[in-house]
Amino acid sequence: MDDAFYKQLLDEMHDGVYFVDRHRRILYWNRGAERLSGYSADEVIGRFCGDNLLRHVDDCGRRLCTGMCPLAATIRDGQPRQAEVIMHHKQGRRVPVLVRVAPIRDKSDVIVGAVEVFSDNTHQKAALEEIERLRELALLDPLTGIGNRRFIESNTHSRLEELRRYGWPFGVILADIDHFKAINDSFGHLVGDDVLKMVAHTLAHNVRAFDAVGRWGGEEFDIVAQNVSAGMLLVLAERLRALVEQSTLFIGARNVHVTISLGAAIAHPDDTPLSLLDRADHLLYQSKQNGRNCVSSEAAPSSVVGAQKDVACMAPMAHKEVCSR
Repeated sequence: MDDAFYKQLLDEMHDGVYFVDRHRRILYWNRGAERLSGYSADEVIGRFCGDNLLRHVDDCGRRLCTGMCPLAATIRDGQPRQAEVIMHHKQGRRVPVLVRVAPIRDKSDVIVGAVEVFSDNTHQKAALEEIERLRELALLDPLTGIGNRRFIESNTHSRLEELRRYGWPFGVILADIDHFKAINDSFGHLVGDDVLKMVAHTLAHNVRAFDAVGRWGGEEFDIVAQNVSAGMLLVLAERLRALVEQSTLFIGARNVHVTISLGAAIAHPDDTPLSLLDRADHLLYQSKQNGRNCVSSEAAPSSVVGAQKDVACMAPMAHKEVCSR
């Protein structure tokens, strides 16, 4: 069995697989890696993963390539590793992936590189079924592919009924893209549409499976988060803010970065969907007034700006994780 056989075997894998040498120069990139990342083998082979090509970040939006890279750590100490990270897709969105890293050794047992296997960490099948259901009910935003305003209004109404009947808490986060008009003016409306898709997908892929994300209108998005306290809602909002800030859309030789401002409000039993969204909208306005790219919440007396305060970080499918900025 020659190298071509093993290459064909790896190319048939659903997961992404790539090899690097000791300097983290990419030597091999399989079809699974192309599909999951959007980057072709021709675009990445010969480049260094330390160039931050995939821009791996953790759940708090911290870049791993600047000192916390599991691939680099395995090359140093020879220990296999596994980690849940957020990968940057070529189209700009953020996608949660599970990475598994192992060292590559030569005949003398010297470490000469490493192999990383990464797989989509979202529940794709369930998400696709939900998208199809929403499409049939005309609850899908045609541009971004996430829920539309009608979907969010219906979801909020249902959560309010559960709050009144069973006491199940929930909250809403209203997010608005900062300086979106400037994006349209500088790059055109087609790029503006791509930015909307990038932000929509980053938000939708990084909430918990039972939370709802929809496009409220224009450049505004609404997240309905179930079973949260005011503090947990603030944590989730700050996490989403950080991940959008770390997302990038490539337009030729130029990179387009955007930020979002957010308002987070916990539902009260006497709320209506309109009164709850009005409070979130007021908090969003506070974030805009406080310099943008920050979260204003009923859980805190003032806005929380990403790099200025320690925050707790909540993973998409877990109750809570703690990390410091």
